[in-house]
Amino acid sequence: MRRIRINRSLHAKLTARELRSNMSVSEKWFWSAVRKDVLGFRFRRQYRIGPYFLDFYVPAARLCVEVDGEQHALRADKDSKRDEYLAQFGILTVRVPSLDLFRRDHDKFVAWLVEIRSLCASRAGSPPPAPSSRKRKEGEKGRKSDL
Repeated sequence: MRRIRINRSLHAKLTARELRSNMSVSEKWFWSAVRKDVLGFRFRRQYRIGPYFLDFYVPAARLCVEVDGEQHALRADKDSKRDEYLAQFGILTVRVPSLDLFRRDHDKFVAWLVEIRSLCASRAGSPPPAPSSRKRKEGEKGRKSDL
């Protein structure tokens, strides 16, 4: 497995910032469900690896979650090359159809979240920390700053 190369160029940084500020509706819904370690794992948006921007990335599990719109059906060859590139670094790509999130079908949405959480848990090698531990730490920081 090769070492992950994060693209730290100024152009990539600005592009990632632009992509984060202009997320699709499906990406916004997914982000609202996984942000703040709700699933027990830290997700990053528009993470830069090599020439690619990953919609969502879990560093602890080396898991990439791509929310694919209808246009991805036309570019399956590019997506497969991208997945092969990421696999060189031990990164597994999960492709979630945007319509499963866009329609807000609660059962499909929850099923994807459960599957992604179980993949993260199995790939991370250790159980996720209890969600309450982070809240406790943030609460302690808040109290100290109030003094």
